[in-house]
Amino acid sequence: MSTPENEIESPEIGDETTEATQAETAVEEAAPEAEVAEAVDPVAELKAQLRRLPGEWYVIHSYAGYENKVKTNLETRVQNLDVGDYIFQVEVPTEEVTEIKNGQPKKVNRKVLPGYILVRMELNDESWSAVRNTPGVTGFVGMTSRPSPLSIKEVLQFLMPRAEVRKAEAAKAAAAAGESVEAAAAAASNLVEVDFEVGESVTVMDGPFATLPASISEVNTEQRKVKVLVSIFGRETPVELGFNQVEKL
Repeated sequence: MSTPENEIESPEIGDETTEATQAETAVEEAAPEAEVAEAVDPVAELKAQLRRLPGEWYVIHSYAGYENKVKTNLETRVQNLDVGDYIFQVEVPTEEVTEIKNGQPKKVNRKVLPGYILVRMELNDESWSAVRNTPGVTGFVGMTSRPSPLSIKEVLQFLMPRAEVRKAEAAKAAAAAGESVEAAAAAASNLVEVDFEVGESVTVMDGPFATLPASISEVNTEQRKVKVLVSIFGRETPVELGFNQVEKL
């Protein structure tokens, strides 16, 4: 026969179990929120990193197509002339784009600033001379009596091009909507800059207008379509086509 004391203790044990279960459930429910909170904005992160780095960023001219060669030349001169205390970093900004070749998408790296190179340096007579006399360098951008450095915003624009910014924005929006970091990253990774521009000449590769030249009037990256103007009987006719139905000339 149970005592009154035992009868009183039993509900207390049940209450403790219920409280423990509720606590575990609360932790599990909070986990996705924690994952979302851990999402890092790469744009803000890079901006903060750029502010911490020594020196300022300058732009130098080079011959188009020789940017990587000039980068190598300058890095070699920095070592040979022992000016690493003044010249810290040399970059040829690139971005990943998708080009349509023979109707098939192909990912390629495209230079953001053809004919230009970014240099992070402390400007003085020694560093200026090392850069200016590097084979392939034709001069500094913004040079009057003294080259003008880029703002952090400008550097960010070149080092994190449009495609990366759009990915960051998509990930941030997905996180704000309550998606996990993994889901946001997966969604963002599907965004790729497509190398089509308004006014560009292309050839229609499919459909009733195949083989005809056309001019792009609109680009819809979300639907992966372009609107082109095709000359039919002497008149320009708008036609909507998929990215895989046109090819750059």
